[in-house]
Amino acid sequence: MDLGLKGKVVIVTGGSKGIGNGIVKVLSQEGAIPFIIGRTESDVIQAASAVASEGREVGYAIAELTDPDQCKEAVDKVVEEYGRIDGLVNNAGVNDGVGLEGGSYREFIDSLNKNLTHYYMMAHYSLSELKRNKGSIVNIGSKTSVTGQGGTSGYAAANGGRNALAREWAVELLPYGIRVNTVVVAECFTPLYKKWIKTFPDPESKLKQITNHIPLGNRMTTAEEIANMVVFLLSDKSSHTTGQLIYVDGGYTHLDRSI
Repeated sequence: MDLGLKGKVVIVTGGSKGIGNGIVKVLSQEGAIPFIIGRTESDVIQAASAVASEGREVGYAIAELTDPDQCKEAVDKVVEEYGRIDGLVNNAGVNDGVGLEGGSYREFIDSLNKNLTHYYMMAHYSLSELKRNKGSIVNIGSKTSVTGQGGTSGYAAANGGRNALAREWAVELLPYGIRVNTVVVAECFTPLYKKWIKTFPDPESKLKQITNHIPLGNRMTTAEEIANMVVFLLSDKSSHTTGQLIYVDGGYTHLDRSI
């Protein structure tokens, strides 16, 4: 399906691995120009090189997104290199396990900065270009915002904020024709997820326990499946969709897990 994204420049934060990298790959396949922003230079360059090796255009910037100045510098680099921004995917973040009982004020604030503050900063600095091009914003969210998980107050609060910002921005940006949506993820086997599973005494048993509770197919969602929805939302094929929280999770969040 041609989504009409050829030549469109789309920022993807955290685009070097996991879900972000899945989004970069699908954007590239659709003829868009993904612009990867991440903090680990070797990972970002490797991801960009993989796209370039297939003869497709890709850009990148190295930035620590908890630093507002580096967010601005990264956005400025996109405009300097390509002269436009057509879409923004706020994806970078980490389930850092900052809980209520064991955490501290500083750890909680740091978790919000890792997982939410840069969503605002990236949208803020990209806004003039998004207005000019009637672009689209997609936030990546997590089931923790609606189901809870336990032991991860910072991450859950940040994801609640991601959901709220999608709806707030959808209202604020209506006059400019900018659509804003959140794609909510439940169980997706990313490198970070794999690392988390390995913390259990019997990782394979824990993974089976989780997948048994995913109603559709009793399997994990793939990064590509999430990416397909994200890229659709970035395109004009979803031209009347805004302010939505869309769950790509095999029914995990809302269906009876005893099915």
